Amino acid sequence: MTGSNKANHDYAERFLAMLAAERGAAANTLAAYRRDLAAAEEELGDLSLADGNSLAALGDAWSGLAASSLARRCSALRQFYGFLVDEGLRADDPSPALPKPRTRRPLPRLLSHEEVERFLATAEAEAAAERSDAVRLLALLELLYGSGLRATELVSLPLAAVPRDAPFLHVTGKGGQQRMVPVSGRARTVLSRWLAVRRGTSKFLFPSSGESGHLTRVRLFQLLRALAVRAEIDPTRVSPHVLRHAFATHLLEGGADLRVLQMLLGHADIATTQIYTHVDSARLVALVNARHPLARG
Repeated sequence: MTGSNKANHDYAERFLAMLAAERGAAANTLAAYRRDLAAAEEELGDLSLADGNSLAALGDAWSGLAASSLARRCSALRQFYGFLVDEGLRADDPSPALPKPRTRRPLPRLLSHEEVERFLATAEAEAAAERSDAVRLLALLELLYGSGLRATELVSLPLAAVPRDAPFLHVTGKGGQQRMVPVSGRARTVLSRWLAVRRGTSKFLFPSSGESGHLTRVRLFQLLRALAVRAEIDPTRVSPHVLRHAFATHLLEGGADLRVLQMLLGHADIATTQIYTHVDSARLVALVNARHPLARG
């Protein structure tokens, strides 16, 4: 390894260490950043010496990438150069010259109120006999739709997160950020039913014999799709993410404040919440006509 490449490697590793220590970046996130920086290094050589013209040329070099992939690589580079400037390792920031791909985050599929009710009713009917697997599925479903948890947050919930007196769950989200999520009276009742039939002494609310010690995201996905079939709902339209999106959208339709929704969902940026909670334009027009002072008269 030449001196220049070694310096570039050292800077990249220091950048990744900063992301882990100061921003709580997960291992998968760090691996993605490392790949993106390596891809840029293949095109530019020593990233710490690249100028604006070199960065602008990446648009042509990476023209075959999907817009989302290009946007992710450019984001990694912008943060890397910002780090170099902050650390005094470089005097200027060439990242404004990076390509600016236009991306639009696809809206998640959405279940209607009627479909969610049918989904819940099917799970409730199957859990009536208090069979442990059926009660567990009902509890998972109530927390996905009733509290808007991410799949990873849900399956890895520690037993200690279950509320005793206060109607809240203590959730650890992305980047180790903690938040309190309200739990409905209905969900608390189902959780009590689950705890009554839950076996073992695992520290996880939804234990498993697998390596992680808890139910996996893949298994949760499979359980939901199988339930969708039994509820006569197209299983390709169902996932943990779809139920989280239904939670957000149905709350917004009911008049929930966007900032409150941002807190419930654990979004760092309000823009993410705005995309996530897409509602139809007709409802928004009706809301303005009904609530705006100038609409009265």
